[in-house]
Amino acid sequence: MNPQSTRARAALVTAGVLLGAALPTAAYATLDGSERSPAAAPAPAAAPVRGEPFVESRLLFGTARSDGAPAVTDRQFMAFVDQEVTPSFPDGLTVRQGRGQWRDTAGVIGKERSYELLLLYPVAAAASGDRAIEEIRRDYEKRFGQESVGRVDDRVRVDF
Repeated sequence: MNPQSTRARAALVTAGVLLGAALPTAAYATLDGSERSPAAAPAPAAAPVRGEPFVESRLLFGTARSDGAPAVTDRQFMAFVDQEVTPSFPDGLTVRQGRGQWRDTAGVIGKERSYELLLLYPVAAAASGDRAIEEIRRDYEKRFGQESVGRVDDRVRVDF
């Protein structure tokens, strides 16, 4: 292809894109059978802003032990929550049971019973909450022979 042909082709493609963007968009049918163009569609209502700014931290605990010892039991896990988590987060928490899978450091995919711990704490307490959570993670890894405890954090608004 010669350079003039390439430029001409690029100019045609650009013109086509610009013309396509300028064309009116198709109308759509509403539930009552009338038609409406997207420009005339009502704007969605904004969600009400409620609650206070909080941090939501989710911790993901496996139960299979890397040293081959028996898996962490429900009783052991709840005792860990009572002893290690509740003192740092006495206002409340949620524990969910699940089934998880992950790839270990050797590249092997493991499947196991798991727990998800949900913690909510005010943004103003984020620094102390972070320290407490990191200690909880280290303690669980050490006590139950885990390679890691997953952590997911997000900012949310909470109203009780």
